[in-house]
Amino acid sequence: MVSETLLKRTIYIGTFIHSLTLDAVEVVESGSIGVDEKGVIAFIEKDCAIAELAEVVKGRHGWKEWEVVKVGDGTSTTFLFPGFVDTHIHAPQLPNTGIFGKSTLLSWLHTYTFPLESSLASIPRARTIYNHAVASTLSHGTTTAAYFATTHVPATTLLASICHTRGQRAFIGRCNMDSHIHPAYYKDADSESALKDTRESVAAIAEVDAGEGLVMPILTPRFAPSCTAELLRGLGELQKETGLRVQTHISENLAEVALVQQMFPEQRSYTDVYDTHGLLGPKTVLAHACHLSADEVQLVKAKGASVSHCPVSNSYLGSGFCPVRELLGAGIPVGLGTDVSGGWSCSILAAAREAGGVSRLRTYTEKEARYGAEAGQEERERERMKLSVEECLYLATRGGAACLGLERTVGAFEVGMEWDAQLVDLGAELGEDGRTGARGGRKDGARGGVALWGGEGWEERVAKWVYCGDERNTRRVWVRGREVVGDRG
Repeated sequence: MVSETLLKRTIYIGTFIHSLTLDAVEVVESGSIGVDEKGVIAFIEKDCAIAELAEVVKGRHGWKEWEVVKVGDGTSTTFLFPGFVDTHIHAPQLPNTGIFGKSTLLSWLHTYTFPLESSLASIPRARTIYNHAVASTLSHGTTTAAYFATTHVPATTLLASICHTRGQRAFIGRCNMDSHIHPAYYKDADSESALKDTRESVAAIAEVDAGEGLVMPILTPRFAPSCTAELLRGLGELQKETGLRVQTHISENLAEVALVQQMFPEQRSYTDVYDTHGLLGPKTVLAHACHLSADEVQLVKAKGASVSHCPVSNSYLGSGFCPVRELLGAGIPVGLGTDVSGGWSCSILAAAREAGGVSRLRTYTEKEARYGAEAGQEERERERMKLSVEECLYLATRGGAACLGLERTVGAFEVGMEWDAQLVDLGAELGEDGRTGARGGRKDGARGGVALWGGEGWEERVAKWVYCGDERNTRRVWVRGREVVGDRG
């Protein structure tokens, strides 16, 4: 098992940046973070000269020996940032990334998604897709991912094994789907067999993890229309029995909402369907939430559930806008999801930039905030919808961690949290000849899509990373103190 081998105590020296609160980012230009042999942050020194560090570490923290990892080369364009948390991604759909046609959600599922997912009954096919999915998300700095798998137990177990082997923190769920809306070639035979397979999958994933708490099962009713009432009820009972987390979709698309009303006429709303069947609670992550009513928002809040905001897929499948500001204002935890392959990238950085862009677009498409705007406050409420760079980064880290019950474990750099981190390199500043310091590809010194012209402060550098960066800026990645992506400098 991975955790049987203790790490070497390590001190990371350099610039580190993380979210303190929803709207505040902390930048420590010359800091030191000590990570112990279990991958846990043991201490943080923010104002300690390197020359004095050894004495401080021995005297204040009692360490006798350690390794040192120095970040950057004096150019002030390299920094450590917490690993990203992807709260909603469909691992088997990776080959369909970027394929939408002219479809919307329900037609897209039947045209593209179900045929692809059904093919993962083949273990060689599943191994190829899942290895690439986990490697790709890690390369983008995603240290924690909540994966939807397929209905197939062996392939779902394989995904868990690949995450464990590669060292990614993950929640993995076998999709439950026994309703008539699914094609005969890809569905559970009935609720009884679905629940039997889900129990088997939960046990298999737990066996892979072997008590490490790195790769965990999560109950996954695909979405309400995918399931009969019997299956939803059974999953709710299983959640109560096991205490497992739940992931599903909600109010992504108006046609989907109408379908739920048709299939569950006795329930007051889409949200009420989950609540009635015991699937709405503090361990539930609801993806999308574009079309919730005010009453549904209050129900989600009352039950302590969270929302995965998937701005890329919401836009490119034409589903709608998630009212993120209003959800946050109601006290509902919100994280980001790439929603591959409704989303065209497995990058949470791309989701963060799209979250900012979508929030600005909302100010021109909605006359006032959806919940509770008073007369005369329209302009102010519209401005309030906008998400800042700082807020988008919070959703990408601390927000996502809170959705998955990991807010005390990952998402920031604090003593007692685990070292899930990425080394970000923005490249050298541009020179007069356009050929200075190539780090990461381009001869002009820029790395990835980020170009630094000189004179940018950290606020501007971070903004350029969010809006122009990509996986080429992510040089190294650690999960629980172990390097899972080697130096790509």
